Amino acid sequence: MKRRAFLISSSVSTLFLGASSRAAPAARILETKVVSQLPDLYHGWPTLARRKDGELLLVCSGGREEHVCPFGRTDFMRSTDGGETWCFPRVVMDGPIDDRDAGVLETARGSILITNFTSLAYEPQLKNKGKRWQVAHNRTDAEGRRKSLGSWMIRSTDGGLTFSGRYRVPVNSPHGPVQLRDGRLLYAGKALWTKESKVGICESRDDGQTWSWLADIPARKGDNHRDYHELHAVETPEGVLVTQIRNHNKANSGETLQCESTDGGKTWSDPRPIGVWGLPSHLLPLRDGRLLMSYGYRRDPFGNQARVSENGGKTWSDPIMVSVDGPSHDLGYPSTVERDDGKLVTVWYEKMAGSPRAVLRQAIWTLGS
Repeated sequence: MKRRAFLISSSVSTLFLGASSRAAPAARILETKVVSQLPDLYHGWPTLARRKDGELLLVCSGGREEHVCPFGRTDFMRSTDGGETWCFPRVVMDGPIDDRDAGVLETARGSILITNFTSLAYEPQLKNKGKRWQVAHNRTDAEGRRKSLGSWMIRSTDGGLTFSGRYRVPVNSPHGPVQLRDGRLLYAGKALWTKESKVGICESRDDGQTWSWLADIPARKGDNHRDYHELHAVETPEGVLVTQIRNHNKANSGETLQCESTDGGKTWSDPRPIGVWGLPSHLLPLRDGRLLMSYGYRRDPFGNQARVSENGGKTWSDPIMVSVDGPSHDLGYPSTVERDDGKLVTVWYEKMAGSPRAVLRQAIWTLGS
């Protein structure tokens, strides 16, 4: 991808400098538990969202046998009591190839959007697997599988009782789009299965029905866009847009990079390191004006961490340990919501010790000032 032909506003580059941090605010983990209800199946890459009425929505890639397999589908769960209990999962997307990741959002108009992407990465394993994999793979022919590759969205206008058929969107990221205060929806992500390795920002002005390309995310000097993945964006109380990026370039590999826009997403600063090893991140604006980032930590102690920014993402606190008991790197992708009572709920996936399949785990916790 070519670098953008315009110059970033100098206000962005002067507002966001450095990667200094401050001591993490006090936090207390009140409860940690498994919330998935199909222990014989592998669950991956969930997203948690809160509706205006307080109901929690949870989606993941369910129905799986392994981290990579042909059985992936999108499962949908709901909680009316802040994550204390969850309904039995409902399948809302299940194409003929592997449906991976899952994002969810309730828009300002009350629509529910669910996203995923599809993959054939399991194909090299087919020759070593049994008949079940072959039968699943042959639900459609080679041309049908090719046509099924893509980044997808479904939409509900009746509170999630029914959903549209899936339709293509220009990008994918694990946690999907976000709502802006001006009514637009913003989707920071990566174009998959396209000739160009595009990484950037899309917008919708019709409640998620259609999407258009808004801006490229620039590449940091020496970086390659192919090694930027799994973005997530947020709008600060000051109206600045902040996007974080999973980085696999040689410089700061395995760290989260961050860039900003002060003009509604039309132009973006160059990505910069923020001193956080761990990925991918989920961003949440808290009611008190602070920002919270949640991310997986795939080093010892394996688990999930969070950090807080009191200045709109200019700097981030030291890490808060949400979980530290993971047995391996097969975990993460946390997302967090804030309940009406101020408690935080974080959900992630994890292949727990002694289990052949990954589950969805949840922490309910509090955050001090």
